[in-house]
Amino acid sequence: MTMSEERIQKVLAKAGLGSRREMEKVIEDKRVSVNGEVAKLGDKVQRTDELKVDGKTVKIDTKAVRRVLIYNKPEGEICTRKDPEGRQTVFDRLPKLTGERWVAVGRLDINTSGLLLFTNDGELANRLMHPSRQIEREYAVRILGEVKQENIDAMCAGVQLDDGMAKFSDVQYFDGKGSNQWYHVVIVEGRNREVRRLWESQGFQVSRLKRVRYGSVFMDSSMRAGTWNELAKKDIDQLAAIVELPSMPWKSVVRDKTDPNRRKLENQRTRRSVGNERK
Repeated sequence: MTMSEERIQKVLAKAGLGSRREMEKVIEDKRVSVNGEVAKLGDKVQRTDELKVDGKTVKIDTKAVRRVLIYNKPEGEICTRKDPEGRQTVFDRLPKLTGERWVAVGRLDINTSGLLLFTNDGELANRLMHPSRQIEREYAVRILGEVKQENIDAMCAGVQLDDGMAKFSDVQYFDGKGSNQWYHVVIVEGRNREVRRLWESQGFQVSRLKRVRYGSVFMDSSMRAGTWNELAKKDIDQLAAIVELPSMPWKSVVRDKTDPNRRKLENQRTRRSVGNERK
């Protein structure tokens, strides 16, 4: 399909303004115009059209590139762009994009740490989050109490929670003795506090929770909390293939060594790592 045949919501998602579902809501709210006319759901846009959101021009880039970051979220950070209480957000530490924005693939609650993915491709983010795709999320969980096989069997068979049935697709003992034991669990949904609530249904308290995998992406154990890394093109293509998206051009957000912004970004990451070690 050529760019001239693409629907507006898909073009806006590709421009990094949000997921396709979010863009559909923006169009329904009459915030999008094409050549001065208010756009409707189902409208298509051509490369030569003037596309605007809230009066601001959106560049229709036929040579769009796909970028993905992996971020190691520390406890205490929240997954919103801005917080009225002034708390640290996961977006505060990310490198800046010109003419685009990072879209978070899912969320982690304030007391959960670990792997978060960010991309400039809203369509990729939307598909990775959609429940119908059944994308696996793996967590390391520290449990207070002695876990029995019958507890594991119950959580894998399914537990009725307030918002419906939930279950782990896999539970594996990892480490620990006595009342503090580590398990790795896998879910294929992203409901609020789902991992914690499943363990609580068996009478256990989760004392630590960290996401270590999302789909085909694992977090390197050497990554310090509060730092980010870029995914290489082959890893991005593998992630996109899971949700049936074609490969796209790739360009590092950290530019070549002659670019003065590269050193600035590297220095920022070094300072963050040192700061986290001192905490």
